Amino acid sequence: MTGPAASGGGAFATGHGELFADPQEGVAPVAITTGPDRHDVVAGDLPSVIRRLALPAVASNLLMTLFASVDAYWVGTRIGPEGLAAVSTSIFWVWGIVSIAELVSIGLTAVAARRIGEGRPDEAARVNAEALALALGLGLAVAVAGTLALPALFAIMETPPAVTALGRHYLGTYLLGSPLIFGFFAVDAAFRAAGDTRTPLALLSTSVVVTLLLDPVLILGLGPAPRLGITGAAVALVATRGTAFAIGVALLRRRGMLRVGWPRAAVLASVVRIGLPTATWGVVFSLVYVLMTRTTTRFGTPALAALGIGHRIESWLHMVGVGFGAAAAAIVGQNLGAGRLDRARRAGWLITWYATLPSLVFAAFLLAVPEWFSSRFTTDPAVIAEAARYLRIIVPAVLVLTAELVLEGALGGAGDTVPPMVTSTGLTLLRLPLAAWAAGHWGVQGIWWVISLTAAGRGLAMLAIWRWGRWAHKTV
Repeated sequence: MTGPAASGGGAFATGHGELFADPQEGVAPVAITTGPDRHDVVAGDLPSVIRRLALPAVASNLLMTLFASVDAYWVGTRIGPEGLAAVSTSIFWVWGIVSIAELVSIGLTAVAARRIGEGRPDEAARVNAEALALALGLGLAVAVAGTLALPALFAIMETPPAVTALGRHYLGTYLLGSPLIFGFFAVDAAFRAAGDTRTPLALLSTSVVVTLLLDPVLILGLGPAPRLGITGAAVALVATRGTAFAIGVALLRRRGMLRVGWPRAAVLASVVRIGLPTATWGVVFSLVYVLMTRTTTRFGTPALAALGIGHRIESWLHMVGVGFGAAAAAIVGQNLGAGRLDRARRAGWLITWYATLPSLVFAAFLLAVPEWFSSRFTTDPAVIAEAARYLRIIVPAVLVLTAELVLEGALGGAGDTVPPMVTSTGLTLLRLPLAAWAAGHWGVQGIWWVISLTAAGRGLAMLAIWRWGRWAHKTV
């Protein structure tokens, strides 16, 4: 994949088999059940456990991708190629923001899953609360710093004036919602660490359906709503994560999965130590794309818009891999906590195999009908043609994309995040000199080939790191 994953109180109750949201509050009730308990995760039939954890996680992520794709459709067809390019270039900075949020979510998943595997759920609940506070603080810091730096963020990319003007509205709105987005990542990680992937699915099902309706209303100004244009797209996105965050906090408190106490430096240090390597590589990845935009901009708005369309289409498979990776993190973390090393190792390979099957099917479709995919987002012939060429070239990376994401999740669950960071960061940094060189020889398709081959290299490296087995000896 060419991007890391880019690509909303009181009445909310739940317990086993209960409903969240009071129908009198105007929100449709959604049934929620918890995931497998600790004994199931560490001793149950492994293929069954994988399916029960992975499928809801995949469905949750695909819901977010559905929203992002519909969002891109409205922007591309109603605002035009400049709007699509503005969202695409903004997403490069959004990746960096999300990577900082993942510092907390990945560290939280590893630490909380290990405590649950050890049979200490109360300790896991306290870790959840401490990590949530850390996430909100980081989100606020990012919102302030990003808003102050907003003009410089687009100046660095040297985007065309029309793209810059639209992009500043989109990214500026997203930055203001950063605390909610960071909080959502922490809440989501708390559920997944406990082996519960169904609750995040229910949260996103409700919030995404509402936001899918809200998106065209805010963009186009339907009914009494103001016409916000591209700003409306960002408002709808922030609303999706913010709504899920607010409901999720209520659910965690209801289930006793949040124990508020004075933050402990040692616990926060563990969360940061585990999550920082992944966050570092994600920020580097984002900055590399920001700098590569300067090269891509030479080929005009159609190339920038095509890159954005390619990311949107790839995000469907990317989110499948992220869903399987979330299951891998919980299963590996809990089994290592329970002393089940062989089971953790087998789970990593088995989930990788399951997740690779969709990659093979997806790659075949990209080779066969890339124009059909790209025409879903724009009517501009030049953008459609360039996006189709991008999709064909990216196939080598697609073949190993889900394997990369699954094993990144498994390694995160084991608390071994440094080797993935080193290899992924190194291969991603190579894109800068290689893209500049390739663009001079083969034009924009040279850039596409550099993206594809370095991404494929990351997937192969992740397979080698998991086979190496250093992760099996990490303590959390």
